[in-house]
Amino acid sequence: MSARQPVTIGELDSGDPATRQEWDAFVEAHPEGTFFHRAGWKTVMERSFGHPGRFLVARQGGLLVGLCPLVHLRSRLFGNTLVSNAFCVYGGPLVKSDAALTALDEAALKLARDLQVDHVEYRLRRPLHESWEVKDDLYATFRKTIDPDVDANLKAIPRKQRAMIRKGIKFGLDSQVENDLDLFYRLFAESVRNLGTPVFAKTYMRSLCEVFAEDHDIIVIRHEGEPVTAVLSFYFRDEVLPYYAGSAPKARDLAANDFMYWEVMRRACERNYRLFDFGRSKTGTGSHAFKKNWGFTPEQLSYEYRPVNAKHIAEINPLNPKYRLAISAWQRLPLWMANTLGPLISRGLG
Repeated sequence: MSARQPVTIGELDSGDPATRQEWDAFVEAHPEGTFFHRAGWKTVMERSFGHPGRFLVARQGGLLVGLCPLVHLRSRLFGNTLVSNAFCVYGGPLVKSDAALTALDEAALKLARDLQVDHVEYRLRRPLHESWEVKDDLYATFRKTIDPDVDANLKAIPRKQRAMIRKGIKFGLDSQVENDLDLFYRLFAESVRNLGTPVFAKTYMRSLCEVFAEDHDIIVIRHEGEPVTAVLSFYFRDEVLPYYAGSAPKARDLAANDFMYWEVMRRACERNYRLFDFGRSKTGTGSHAFKKNWGFTPEQLSYEYRPVNAKHIAEINPLNPKYRLAISAWQRLPLWMANTLGPLISRGLG
């Protein structure tokens, strides 16, 4: 391949197994590749929400030199955007050269103009462009190395948080990999209603489990045989990502969530995974403080934006004061109503 050869842009054919494998091999080999760059997300987005995946592929001399998983989100409530990657913590282009990045950016912006979106959004761990608008004070991610020794990981957790884990152990909590989607979803749906957040449809969770069948599990925590909390985790390279979790009201008194995340870490350690990705949290929230209490250092995420039809980037997040009344009202909804209405709204909250 010569650097003088032009970079051409196409789109991923998710129906071609060889093309998907090539895409995923590129992601796995790239130092900035993440679970959220994987080709399977195109299938998940289209099957679960009907959002078109426009997964761009850059080639030079016939060789893959870059990619960018874009999803077109269109919602009457939340606007019209092109996001890499929707419903995910990370995303943005993965490239081998500046020429590949330039070609992908140009293709993304042309697509954005054709689709008449408000803006393009790249969800990055580190800044990529000096000229794009950036929000780097909203979200932080929490990632930490897993020691090969289980006891060393427990001792590395700060004393007060370690005491909460031991509290769960004293209550006789039990963890099992059950992969029971219905059980998990019941706990998840109640939790997000209590937080004032519209729940995702079960079809989304089912798609995740089917598309990433070899790279997920559901751990359920029980107290005296009763399920009190559960977590859906994903696995990528040597990383474990506990991504969605739900719990019953009694979980707090039992320290079940603390015990649950320890069990994810313990089991991952025993399976030779070496990095625990606690996911993103909004700065200044209880979730952010909870993860810091585990001894994780927050890393601010850089979400970059390029306006297309919009003059300003809308502030769509629960910390926006204009959503407080809606959140409070949602928390008071009967669970059946929240579970019926939630999926209709959450499909636009990518």
